Amino acid sequence: MARPKKYNIDGEQVQKLASFGCTNTEIASFFGCDESLIRKSYSEFITKGRQSGKIRLRQAQFRRAIGNIGQDGKPLNDGSVPMLIWLGKQILGQTEQPTLTEEDMVEGFDIEVIPSVQSSE
Repeated sequence: MARPKKYNIDGEQVQKLASFGCTNTEIASFFGCDESLIRKSYSEFITKGRQSGKIRLRQAQFRRAIGNIGQDGKPLNDGSVPMLIWLGKQILGQTEQPTLTEEDMVEGFDIEVIPSVQSSE
């Protein structure tokens, strides 16, 4: 039986590659080893790296949505309105479907539910 190869794999480097979104196969290819070695022996580094990548992505979204602030306290750009809308929906639970409450109702009008009419084609 052949003696197993020894690889010089740095866990921090595995974590960094995972934070860039590299797959286990791509990381293994970088180190010249089998994907199963990376998956089995470096899963903690892979998990930390992927979480770090998600955090960086969220930071980039917030920066783009809010806009960067200069040293004088004024915005350097207007940010991204679509990103603000998306973040509002995802994080704040906002929706585009208005809900009517009793306070929103105009006096003098009744809401009547009309049954759907089936077409006779």
